[in-house]
Amino acid sequence: MKKDLLSINDFSREEILTLFDKSIDLKAKRKKGIEHLPLKGKSLGMIFNKNSTRTRISFEVGMYELGGQAIFLTGDQLQLNRGETLKDSAQVLSRYLNGILIRTHNHQEIVDLAENATIPVINGLTDLNHPVQILSDIFTIKEKLGKIENIKIAYVGDLNNVAYSWMAGASLMGMNLCIACPPEFKPVSLPTLDGNGKVEIIEDPFKAVEGADIIYTDVWISMGDSGDLKKKEKTLTPYQINQKLLDATGKNSLVMHCLPAHRGMEITSEVLDGKDSIVFDQAENRLHVQKGILETLLCESDQ
Repeated sequence: MKKDLLSINDFSREEILTLFDKSIDLKAKRKKGIEHLPLKGKSLGMIFNKNSTRTRISFEVGMYELGGQAIFLTGDQLQLNRGETLKDSAQVLSRYLNGILIRTHNHQEIVDLAENATIPVINGLTDLNHPVQILSDIFTIKEKLGKIENIKIAYVGDLNNVAYSWMAGASLMGMNLCIACPPEFKPVSLPTLDGNGKVEIIEDPFKAVEGADIIYTDVWISMGDSGDLKKKEKTLTPYQINQKLLDATGKNSLVMHCLPAHRGMEITSEVLDGKDSIVFDQAENRLHVQKGILETLLCESDQ
């Protein structure tokens, strides 16, 4: 039976912990050079309507290392942008492929794709969600701190798709998430929050980081952002992660950023390259966790 990953809540807490165990094993196998080819003969179609570095490369490498192949596609290369319906495309791709990864703007597009596809669909990012990023981030926190529950994450800056997925992920996994953002950026509605974790949104970044185990940020200007971007940057300036904000945690906090980083904007180079940064370990773990996702979804769909 096929299973999709469109948002964090498509996996239960138990399924995520199982995924992390698989990811630990896959990471160890890679380090030791142990061949592991459960996806031999399988193909992943990757539809990208947004630019990508980490998502594209980690999924391509992941499929290769698991014995399968990844086919990179853009909307312009398919008939989707020439009038073919999503329903027709989904049915055709389901006959050729074993799974679909899609990175696009409108979240409803991947919902419709999943509803009409008979193979697993994975959300590689939409304007609403970025589940593969947050699963990798939570895995990294568990790897660094040895636990997940009751960890405090302070998310500082723009309340975007990454922050939205963090709300769902923290709630589900029993984490405490405090988001600091300007009042005009506060969302009208929140995602479905299942679990024992706590989520709050406040204005003061210094209050948000008090006692935080993790300080997290993302770019202020995302792909496709429009409007007065200079005004947005000015509004968010007090939310920059710098040494002063890091010191305000009152403990040895770790720094995370999902990248790409605009150095000197949402985060300073001093902090990004500092001893408390785990940003590049976080980026590496995209590969290991996404290999776990691929093996889980593409193998389970055969059952």
